[in-house]
Amino acid sequence: MAAKRVLALLVLTIFQLLPMVGDELDDSKHECVQQRGEHLMARMTRLLQGHEWSSLDWGALVFAALQQWQCWVIADLFLGLCWWLRKRSQQPDSSDKEESSSSSSTELEEEGSGEDSDYEGHPLMARIFAKHIWSSVQSMAYRRQVVEELVGDLLAVFQERLSTSFFPVLQPAIGVGSAFEGWSPCGHDAVYCLLVPLKPPHGHAFHLELGTAGQMPAKNCVRVELECTCTRDQRVEDMPCFLHHPEEALQRNQDSSLLSTFCTGSYLDAQKIARWFQNLVISAWGEMTQSRHYSMEVLPSSRSCKLQLTNASGKSLLVEVVFGVQRGDSDIFLSSQTTEDTFTPSTTWAETYDVAEVKFFRHMARKAPRHTLYLNCLQLCASILVSAGFSSYTWKTVVMHLLNTLPLSSWNRWDFMIRLQDIMGYLHGCLEEKRLDHFFFGNENMPEDIILPAAFRAAEPINLFQCLVQDPAAHAKALRELEELQDRLTRLQVFGV
Repeated sequence: MAAKRVLALLVLTIFQLLPMVGDELDDSKHECVQQRGEHLMARMTRLLQGHEWSSLDWGALVFAALQQWQCWVIADLFLGLCWWLRKRSQQPDSSDKEESSSSSSTELEEEGSGEDSDYEGHPLMARIFAKHIWSSVQSMAYRRQVVEELVGDLLAVFQERLSTSFFPVLQPAIGVGSAFEGWSPCGHDAVYCLLVPLKPPHGHAFHLELGTAGQMPAKNCVRVELECTCTRDQRVEDMPCFLHHPEEALQRNQDSSLLSTFCTGSYLDAQKIARWFQNLVISAWGEMTQSRHYSMEVLPSSRSCKLQLTNASGKSLLVEVVFGVQRGDSDIFLSSQTTEDTFTPSTTWAETYDVAEVKFFRHMARKAPRHTLYLNCLQLCASILVSAGFSSYTWKTVVMHLLNTLPLSSWNRWDFMIRLQDIMGYLHGCLEEKRLDHFFFGNENMPEDIILPAAFRAAEPINLFQCLVQDPAAHAKALRELEELQDRLTRLQVFGV
């Protein structure tokens, strides 16, 4: 009953303010609108007097009101009418058209974006959230370009220096992670991560020793073996066969041996690779064009190369280069960067799906109609609806499942709030079942341009919520946190805060 009253009051508010729409608001009308707002607020207070409302009760009340389909229909009709009347009232006279066109062009050039105008006529909250997110999206796009050029130039210098060595062969970098997928939970402060694939040098081979899928911690290793190159046509002078070359010759080339420099035993050592790459960056930085515009600092990292670039105005850009060994010809790699908090041996490499994930989002971007908002939904969940219990990877997995289920056309601006509720509803169902399937295991509905190992399609899906099955207290806590997030989403929808 209370929810119905709130709905009725919302409808009353809309129709009482409707006569004001489309007119130029002078001071007297501004005062009138303010008085009506105060009057309606007083009515709301009287309506709810006699009840002791907790923050949860408020959230549940407003949420229940918002579930009434009449509320959304009326709100959309009202906002559409607002837009039409506003456009009509702001149409310039013919004598002003040329001047207006000129000034608008200048403003667009100064602003550098027409995104705000693109959102006119769409639901209010979609415009608010899009405006909040759009600036960080633009910033990320520019910074991605800067980072890709920088790392590409560094690799070009390294490849020239190492062309005759027996060091790992550095392949072109692949931008991975949320910033290269088009969203980021950190917004302007995103870390720009690139994966540099490693190939074995002349006379060497990489053999992957894989642990059990989903095993924690990972038990994947890269074993380095020597190959005979005695009879190969491509044998080059001063590049001996490491398998059969006399021991004294190997001793002379010890400094350039992959096994002696980058391995522990017969296994590729992620920490040795990282230190080597860090030293390469330090030695080559003075040759880089970017050194004129940025100061560079190599940050401490045992299994990757983290760089902090700072320009003359003091703004910083964080770059992380990780190293990977490809599984066959697939989009799955073993990565030097592990995610476990526990100690991980330096010869252990984690299986990463980052390349497949970035390819999935690029595939969706090619198929999606213009102005779809699935990335906006994802960024909103990961950055605004923050919770210690739900990682950004959880939100991303949920959105990827929904993108594979719902038509891309349904992620439009008019359905922005409905899609947010779909995300919350999907996550709620996963929590109830204590099961969230990993996206790439046992998923038969996979885009063809994403290349997975054959075993992935037939594999039993990995449960990302397995920890909740084993820990009832953690499960109860996760359900409480989701309720709090749903309340917060309701406040965002209603009040924008």
